[in-house]
Amino acid sequence: MSSGGQPLLHSAELSYPVPRNRTRVGSLGCLCTTTSFTSSSTCDEASTDLFGLNEQEIISLEETDQLKPLERPSSRATRRLFYSVGSQYAEDLYLEHPTRDRKRLVSWGGMERRTFEISGTPSRVEEKLQERLNKSEGLHFKNGQLDDGIFREQNPRLIYIGDPKRTNDKYEFASNEIRTSKYTLLTFLPKNLFIQFHRVAYLYFLAIAALNQLPPLAVFGRTVSLFPLLFVLSVTAVKDGYEDWRRHRSDRKENNREALVFQSGQFEPKKWKKIQAGEVVKICADETIPCDIVLLGTSDPSGIAYIQTMNLDGESNLKTRYARQETASIVADGGSISGLVRCEQPNRNIYEFTGNMDFRGHKFPLSQSNIILRGCQLKNTEWVIGVVVYTGRETKAMLNSAASPAKRSKLESYMNRETLWLSVFLLIMCSVVALGMGLWLERHKEQLDTMPYYRKRYFTQGRKNGTTFKYYGIPMETFFSFLSSIIVFQIMIPISLYITMELVRLGQSYFMIGDKHMYDSSTDSRFQCRSLNINEDLGQIRYIFSDKTGTLTQNKMEFRRASVYGKNYGASLLSAESLQDESFAGLTGKGEVPGKKWKHKSDIGVDLELMELLHRQIDGEERTAAHDFFLTLAACNTVIPILSQGPSCALIGSDVRENIEAIDYQGESPDEQALVAAASAYGYTLCERTSGHIVIDVNGEKLRLDVLGLHEFDSVRKRMSVVIRFPDNSVKVLVKGADTSMFSILAKGTEKDDYVRIATQGHLTQYSSLGLRTLAVAARDLSDAELEEWQCRYEDASTSLTDRSTKLRQTAALIECNLRLLGATGIEDKLQDGVPEAIESLRQAGIKVWVLTGDKQETAISIGLSCKLLTTDMHQIIINGTSEDECRNLLAEAKAKYCVRSSYYRDQNWKWRKDDGKSYLEMPDDSKNVNRIPWNSGKGEGMTSASLALIIDGNSLVYILEKDLESELFDLATSCRVVLCCRVAPLQKAGIVDLIKSHTDDMTLAIGDGANDVSMIQMADVGVGICGQEGRQAVMASDFAMGQFRFLKRLLLVHGHWNYQRVGYLVLYNFYRNAVFVLMLFWYILCTAFSTTSALTDWSSVFYSVIYTSIPTIFVGVLDKDLSHRTLLQYPKLYGAGHRQESYNLHLFWITMLDTLWQSLVLFYIPLFTYKESSIDIWSLGSLWTIAVVVLVNMHLAMDIQRWVIITHAAVWGSIIITFGCMAILDSIPVFPKLLDDLSSCEVTYILAYDFAHNNHSITTSLSLQSSPSDFLAF
Repeated sequence: MSSGGQPLLHSAELSYPVPRNRTRVGSLGCLCTTTSFTSSSTCDEASTDLFGLNEQEIISLEETDQLKPLERPSSRATRRLFYSVGSQYAEDLYLEHPTRDRKRLVSWGGMERRTFEISGTPSRVEEKLQERLNKSEGLHFKNGQLDDGIFREQNPRLIYIGDPKRTNDKYEFASNEIRTSKYTLLTFLPKNLFIQFHRVAYLYFLAIAALNQLPPLAVFGRTVSLFPLLFVLSVTAVKDGYEDWRRHRSDRKENNREALVFQSGQFEPKKWKKIQAGEVVKICADETIPCDIVLLGTSDPSGIAYIQTMNLDGESNLKTRYARQETASIVADGGSISGLVRCEQPNRNIYEFTGNMDFRGHKFPLSQSNIILRGCQLKNTEWVIGVVVYTGRETKAMLNSAASPAKRSKLESYMNRETLWLSVFLLIMCSVVALGMGLWLERHKEQLDTMPYYRKRYFTQGRKNGTTFKYYGIPMETFFSFLSSIIVFQIMIPISLYITMELVRLGQSYFMIGDKHMYDSSTDSRFQCRSLNINEDLGQIRYIFSDKTGTLTQNKMEFRRASVYGKNYGASLLSAESLQDESFAGLTGKGEVPGKKWKHKSDIGVDLELMELLHRQIDGEERTAAHDFFLTLAACNTVIPILSQGPSCALIGSDVRENIEAIDYQGESPDEQALVAAASAYGYTLCERTSGHIVIDVNGEKLRLDVLGLHEFDSVRKRMSVVIRFPDNSVKVLVKGADTSMFSILAKGTEKDDYVRIATQGHLTQYSSLGLRTLAVAARDLSDAELEEWQCRYEDASTSLTDRSTKLRQTAALIECNLRLLGATGIEDKLQDGVPEAIESLRQAGIKVWVLTGDKQETAISIGLSCKLLTTDMHQIIINGTSEDECRNLLAEAKAKYCVRSSYYRDQNWKWRKDDGKSYLEMPDDSKNVNRIPWNSGKGEGMTSASLALIIDGNSLVYILEKDLESELFDLATSCRVVLCCRVAPLQKAGIVDLIKSHTDDMTLAIGDGANDVSMIQMADVGVGICGQEGRQAVMASDFAMGQFRFLKRLLLVHGHWNYQRVGYLVLYNFYRNAVFVLMLFWYILCTAFSTTSALTDWSSVFYSVIYTSIPTIFVGVLDKDLSHRTLLQYPKLYGAGHRQESYNLHLFWITMLDTLWQSLVLFYIPLFTYKESSIDIWSLGSLWTIAVVVLVNMHLAMDIQRWVIITHAAVWGSIIITFGCMAILDSIPVFPKLLDDLSSCEVTYILAYDFAHNNHSITTSLSLQSSPSDFLAF
């Protein structure tokens, strides 16, 4: 109803002209196209009264009503009720609003996109989670109220429009040149080495190489000892150098691009890197924005511009930006603009901008809708002109170019534990050698003058005759023997393992990316591996945390149900295009409907009864409410209509209709697009939107509505409102939002209003039980006094440079009250294909799937049932607490009812279960559900096994996660087969993931599609992003990305199983092959008087890990398959091998080490006893030992290979052949055995002595070798 009591449709039919001479209250942020607004003294006083309120008074204005259902009227309760968000990615708490946690980029008249801050300081749990995200997971965004983005009025950035010299003389603003590269020619070597030596293993091998350079410790040739480390460092340096060269090339290309800059009275080309803050730039269609600019004017007279932010946030849909009408009109007339822009200091928040502009004596606000960021592209707009405010590294895009958080696999952490054990073995062996050396020297100290090596003087002819030989005494010689042993046994810790693992993971990623079964044709997206460090973790996942909308569902909304004035519609729907023209004429009673028809991309179902109501020619409350209902759906949004080039023909029924115009809607929220499309199907078509007005085609008649202001959806209000002036000069506020926030601000009306309220609440519950997304719709008339008060305070709030969001929220509370309920909507978000099957398979694999969503409880339960996450035989435990005590009691009652044990008993039982491999297969769905015992149903029929499902809301999580109830929640949640968390904020999602990570060692995986899922994705051990309808923020923050949830089944059960099995075997095999080699050297040293001499050439020792045995392990690690993909998918329980750590564990490590012990003894003694009577030299015997160990480890690998392919045969058998070839070459070239020896070679003969204690029998073998005296110890 209008203010005059007449239906709005009737007003439209009278075709009121828009009055040109009526009194304007103001532009309200330049939404009106003709005049500007200046606050009066009365407005200033009113504003002062409002914004001078204390915290308690502020809460009473806007939040008290919301708190009534929770009975928590304190400010602290208010702060707890809504999680403030502390990062760029964090999103607000979504209930039923159509925008569904989406980050808005569109706003009018200086309205803020949304707010993150809430009165008071951040809660303890927020600070804890944010600190963990910042430090452990690499998020670089601040907590609380976005401190780096809050504008401080005493320190603004001043931009003088068109005067870059004045702008930059006073302030040191950054140039527009960017640099994403890490190195320069001068800093590459030192900086790259510094980064590489962060790996402790590299420092170990550097120390080994340094020790080998000392003359008393030179076991190997000095050059040869450096080869392994130099090889690893060189390979990594070349890779890093190539990547940085590409960055330099990209930077040069970017910096040398040109843009039109206003210079000397005209726009002239100028390189991007030379653009300065304060300059005025012109961007043409399809060009990229070179820096952050505030719009001054566009080619559209209304000042609107369309941009694409694909390069910034990954979203492909178009977004709108607006120039202020004050400046847009000047630009359109070709005039020059001068003024002053005051704005916030550079910050990372790409979704907010706070500033104002002084122009011709007036000050007006600037918001996110007035700025275009660097990297965006101009679309569907001929040109825009703007002033540069941020350049180069200070642009929001560059400030957000932080690296993804680094994650390390669980198996790699276990590998470090085993590496520590190998270090202990190494020290033990070196100690044995050193002790044996000391005892041997003490035993033979009287014979040292006559021994070839330890003699104290030279007896040879020449200048050295009689001089003292290099003998340091028994203690020092013992110490030198210890250090020399470390050098000889250095490969006990395999340096090649690090490179091998990187190459194997790279190969695994290549095959995962190329898997055609994980290609999504609907979005043309392939599987993406964005992290190469955690491939094997995919085979050990125990918990999956999933978003609902866009992850389990398609996020393609369809309008299904409507409750209008207490009556339910939508039970039976007909296609809008299937309605014959005759039936439509019958509804209206006027024959042909004048005006054009609108054709949508998708066919939308309509309710015939509701359509009849809208086209009745009688006035009544029900029809008026229905009219206002669809008018609200068409007007209260930020959707942009996209029209076709001209009228076309379409086939309707059996007739060809002309004057049909195609229309589509661009919006950031699929919910809003569905609502606007539904309104159009019922005859209310939004066909035009500018910064100051909208045009709605109401059944063929154009209705032009002035938009006086828009309060966008935020996490505190949970609603959205728009102030509209109608052609009859009446003003209405149209509101839609979550039912929990809407019902508390309805007017206390008549008995009919109470009936509508009760009926609508029942319909909302019914819609939620059907899995529909719901919201409520309301409106009210504004009197002139209310409008004037709101305008004054809105103007003051929108131009404020401090706490603008809070003040705008308080201003919205003035008009968002005493509303008249119009109805409610139900939108269907269909499940993705294959979701129920995927969840069932994951459950059979022993993986628990938890759903964390912002939807209301009934909707989440319905979706849970439809995707087979919940079953009808499950016992649902519902925790909906409004206080700490209530939450504590609910948790205690649930634990007592279902006999849930505490963490202590669970841990004891878990240890017992880990030893029983069979239990994993018998209880795949609840393999960690050992803290729950069967409970009595109460019927006296004995104990029955119960499947539990925990359902908890975000409000309860506020009290549970912040208080000492985490362990109680953990005990209960891990006892349940399913957990559903409803109405949760982004940081609460991360808190749930952290709850599991901090209490267990189980691997967690988080999967989502929106920016509100980023915190959860980065908190989990493995993060998976869905390429969905909500942009690519989740994808860019994830470790892996895919197009559909169902692909997760194949990713984990197939590729995860393979990767874990391959990498686990790879690590054990590398430990095995190196330990066999080192132990063989150890036995040799024990038989040569502990002399640390080696029978192997230096090059043989180097090539053993680099060439002889490394290539087969790489191919096996990439290609080996223990089971086929069909078998793994058919029997999901096989995934339990990762849970049981069958491929890599401490037990297998010890078995492997024992295996190397006896194999090394066989390798050493069989050749030795075989050739004990022969006269071969020691290097020939060493070559035999080298070939024997290479053949042994390759045969060991061949016996373990599960799947043979041609390349595997070539790698394994080719390695043995290459070893023979290399040995022949090395032995045939005399300089190779002891390359670059500092001492002269001499022909010596020494005795290998074997002392058998039982018979005191001495076996001597005379061996001739070419060596230096420093390399052996003779008896």
